[in-house]
Amino acid sequence: MQKTVLLSAMFLCSLTAEITAQNFDKLSALEQTSFHVYYSNGQQQRATAISNRLEKAIRFQQQLTGFQPTITLLVLSAADWSSYTTFPVYGMPHYNDAQTLIVAAEDNPFWKSFIPPMEQLPDGLRTQIETVYRNSSGDISMEGFFDLLALHELGHAFHLQGGLEIQRKWMGELFCNILLHTYIAEEEPEQLPALTLFPRMVISAGTKGFTYTSLKDLEEHYEEIGKMHAKNYGWYQCRWHAAAGDMYDAAGKELVPTLWKAFKQQREKLNDTDLLHFLDTSVHTSVADMIRNWDKAIVQ
Repeated sequence: MQKTVLLSAMFLCSLTAEITAQNFDKLSALEQTSFHVYYSNGQQQRATAISNRLEKAIRFQQQLTGFQPTITLLVLSAADWSSYTTFPVYGMPHYNDAQTLIVAAEDNPFWKSFIPPMEQLPDGLRTQIETVYRNSSGDISMEGFFDLLALHELGHAFHLQGGLEIQRKWMGELFCNILLHTYIAEEEPEQLPALTLFPRMVISAGTKGFTYTSLKDLEEHYEEIGKMHAKNYGWYQCRWHAAAGDMYDAAGKELVPTLWKAFKQQREKLNDTDLLHFLDTSVHTSVADMIRNWDKAIVQ
């Protein structure tokens, strides 16, 4: 499978798939959790680790937003994947419906495909990748990054179930990355390198060959970019990952409740000029600055 197709699967975080089974009889249930958790045979330890992180993140975000979404978590082996989702790529966290979050239990070719040719990298970058993305077996794996994307998906449950008027498609993705980065920075700061290194790698590679680069392009051609220009869409997502980190550095964790309150109260769809003013005055200047400086920050 080509890298562009894999990038599409990686970053289409709002993509859902029709469920192919109406029950979880083939799976085991994890007890003593605040939401339903089901896992494939032999994956209890993995299911426990992932659900513990999600449970901690839900509590953290609930304290900031006053809202708790409803989710069901499936932690699936490659053998069980097709029984519970039609999503074509094993390894990509995604929703099967409005509440069912599916994640992979095992390392897989999809994750491994994002490991760059190490011999072609500058020494400093190669050292960072070898340090940050080395797993417990001593191999280089992107598992650490993909596990964190489950928290991005959790952000969608918050804003969709919470009834926020998110204003723009790209704002929905940025919102999820802000929640993700804030939680990691506050509760698991040791995971910040795993969260931030991959986006930096993608952004630094530039935009040569991309059809679209502006936020206006993304809003007007969202489906086309996601389906037909996968690497281009991946670059957008990495820009939002990086921007979320900058916003956290500027505004701290209070940015989350401020965003939540602002998008709950602003029910009318705003034009571009009014949206910029709204973000400046009702959210934080750093969010408005991302829009103002978007084109200036593009690496060719």
